Amino acid sequence: MKSCVLICNLESGKGIKEKDIELIKNLITKNGYKVKLHITKKENDATIFVQNMPYCDLVLSIGGDGTFNEVVTGNFKRKEKLVLSHIPVGTTNDIGNMLGMSKNIIKNVQDILNGEIKQVDIGLINNNPFVYVAGFGKFINVPYETNRKFKKKFGHLAYLINGAKEFFQKTRLYELEYEIDGKTYHGLYSLILISNATRIAGFNNIYKDVKLDDNKLEVTFCNLTRRGDLAKSIIMLLTHDITTIPGIYCHRTNEITIKFKKRNKLHWTIDGEKLKDEKLVYHITVNKNIKMLLPKKNLNNLFKN
Repeated sequence: MKSCVLICNLESGKGIKEKDIELIKNLITKNGYKVKLHITKKENDATIFVQNMPYCDLVLSIGGDGTFNEVVTGNFKRKEKLVLSHIPVGTTNDIGNMLGMSKNIIKNVQDILNGEIKQVDIGLINNNPFVYVAGFGKFINVPYETNRKFKKKFGHLAYLINGAKEFFQKTRLYELEYEIDGKTYHGLYSLILISNATRIAGFNNIYKDVKLDDNKLEVTFCNLTRRGDLAKSIIMLLTHDITTIPGIYCHRTNEITIKFKKRNKLHWTIDGEKLKDEKLVYHITVNKNIKMLLPKKNLNNLFKN
């Protein structure tokens, strides 16, 4: 019999009911797996657990995007890699939405168990994995600064409220240079986004023709500061490809180095959580060594192979 480890973060989103966990365990068992349950207790719990657990056929996590980042980080640190999958129950659930999952947890589990294993690119920023997005600058602090109780009560609305507060605060510019594809650029920028996703912060299809296995990351720098320009760009994101918006500069690459002129108090965000890495230089690359069991719904659009 195959083995599955089920990792649950009961604090993600509006929570997971115990009866749902039992239903999920029974469903996985009916699909030919022996199931072991692990409930996370604190930050980095999933990372430590996955890094040190015995080999199994499948690790299925249930939680927010940050929970899955911890699972991927733990797997990244292992010699014997595991096949991963994830059920989103967080506040925004960009990963789940991108993969075509619904709000029905039980249906998502069944779709995954009937899915396909795919090789997926992940990003590394100073050797810290991120599954779908890393960012720095304007609005980037909103996910990790929004109170968890506030998120639990109001869901995605909590992010929108804090995002509105951030919108009316002064926008800072950060002096930096970046090296990409043999070229060096220097300038003042208010926001940096590095991603491997079609959906970010609730915005669908920000980039066109994104593939999760093309050994490339989508990289965006923004130098907008005026509220009117920021508002216009946010509205344009609803209908336009991000590469067509004035004041935004986009690249597609598998390696970039970003050097800040001076150290900043603001932190990078990876998959919605604070990156506790305060340096002047950030080296970002692609790692292809992750296998995921995914529902079939959107695979033709998201993968080359």
